[in-house]
Amino acid sequence: MKTQLGVIFGSRSCEREVAIISAVQLMNHVDTEKYDVIPVYISEQGVWYTGEALRRIETFQHFSPDMKGVEQVQLDTTAGSGALLATRPGKGLFGHPTQVVAARLEVCVVVMHGLNGEDGTLQGMLELANLPYTSTGVAGSAIGMDKIMMKQFFRGAGLPVLPGTWYTRSRFEREREQVLDDVEQQLGYPVFVKPANLGSSIGVSRADDREGLLDSLELAFDYDRRVLVEKGLDHPIELNCSVLGYDDEVEASPIEMPTSALTQDFLDFRKKYLEGGSSKGMASLNRVLPAPIPEEMRDAIQRMSCDIFRMLDCKGVVRIDFMYDRASDQTYITEINTIPGSLAFYLWENKGVKYAELIDRMVACARRAHEDKNLRNYAFTSDILKNVQLGGGKGAKGAKGAKGGKL
Repeated sequence: MKTQLGVIFGSRSCEREVAIISAVQLMNHVDTEKYDVIPVYISEQGVWYTGEALRRIETFQHFSPDMKGVEQVQLDTTAGSGALLATRPGKGLFGHPTQVVAARLEVCVVVMHGLNGEDGTLQGMLELANLPYTSTGVAGSAIGMDKIMMKQFFRGAGLPVLPGTWYTRSRFEREREQVLDDVEQQLGYPVFVKPANLGSSIGVSRADDREGLLDSLELAFDYDRRVLVEKGLDHPIELNCSVLGYDDEVEASPIEMPTSALTQDFLDFRKKYLEGGSSKGMASLNRVLPAPIPEEMRDAIQRMSCDIFRMLDCKGVVRIDFMYDRASDQTYITEINTIPGSLAFYLWENKGVKYAELIDRMVACARRAHEDKNLRNYAFTSDILKNVQLGGGKGAKGAKGAKGGKL
């Protein structure tokens, strides 16, 4: 019997369009002998839809909830249900609307980039619904989304990160000149300014002087109330490595070098997603794969990537980005993407793992994690409720223990 595979994508995020591309790519590579694909699109308004039309990229060029092959649904969060519920109009003149099960999900592939999906919020909902899902869990997703927390986590773990500092919008609006002075004293120029909770290089810019820093901060604060300012490197080499697995079964992909590392260009949103062909997402990016780096560096990056994967208790497929500074001969961790663009399938294909097989392995990871979760003991009980007395406005009077003392 085929697995009912829900592919959840979109959401209220600046990266919604990138997630749509990644999801349609994935659905086109699913082994239909093993899975029935159930697309689940969350719109920019936060409304959930399903339907076969959502498997085509053309649907999203002029999306309308009234188009043929699209139906509004909501997830039944009753543990283990997996039902997508739809309200359909009644038949006949006096028919009443009825709620029906439009589809039922067994495993969910989460294809979200950015807030309200990659950040642990959707993962928490799926945990409550007790459904297997392919992405990193709530805590790891939340840390991986927030660049400030992520950097503090990496630094606390003793991993190499670039010097940086962070600010809130309220402080910037109150103390603009002091913030500019602080950055110059701590970091100097150049610096990169980044919204804390965004990916795909949206809102990220480089500043080489005070005027540019002011512009960069204003841009970043348009997208988030917290902003990271990070020391820039002169002519760094960008290196990316994906990791796949769960628990003790973890492996690293070959390492890629985006060609921006060779031209010294900043890899912004346009270069990532538009110049190489907008229908292919991260897979269209020009890159050298595998990266032409020494074996010792390759092994160190792959080992560090697997260590980070385990530290954050990741699951499925992630991508970890690094910067190599030739001047200091030092490799720095830039960030982890817990749901990478295009699910980093192109890195695994270079290792001989076809996309269909990668999906199989992600689903297997989701099932294993779900089985482990259900091994937990939820049945612990005590006598604490038997003797509780709630007294009017005074609240609980306390429960007497076995020897008459209050707990």
